[in-house]
Amino acid sequence: MKDNIVLIGMPSCGKSTIGVVLAKVLGYRFVDSDLVIQERTGKLLSEIIEEEGLEAFNQIENEINASLDYHKAIIATGGSVIYGKKAMEHLRSIGKIVYIELPFETLKERIGDLNARGVSIKEGQSFRQLYEERKPLYEQYADVTISADGLSIREVVSRLKEQLQ
Repeated sequence: MKDNIVLIGMPSCGKSTIGVVLAKVLGYRFVDSDLVIQERTGKLLSEIIEEEGLEAFNQIENEINASLDYHKAIIATGGSVIYGKKAMEHLRSIGKIVYIELPFETLKERIGDLNARGVSIKEGQSFRQLYEERKPLYEQYADVTISADGLSIREVVSRLKEQLQ
């Protein structure tokens, strides 16, 4: 049953914030898949990356996202969810995929410390390179794309609600 809404996008694009508000407006449950990963592993995302490496983290993220089983939920995913084919196929089978799009400059202003956030980024890779690598994947998986640039959270939620109904 495809009764979930799955939010994808770059770190700091607002998936969790938008997700919480959208869940309230629609009367859905809110799930942050990064928190589910931390809960199931007993570790912070940054600890998993630090201790086990990026590849192992992406594998754990893929497995956990592929096992999510909710109904009428807004699921905010980690920015790297799109690297997991199994996870993305599963998420598409249980819901509509919404890409929250923001221009690079806006994301760069918002992001802060990548390592502290537990962002899945390769050694020596710049945030710009990460953005260029991920953008086509977000676009490929999205059922709906919403540009959040210059919009308040309330405006984004209102537009999403219109597009999803």
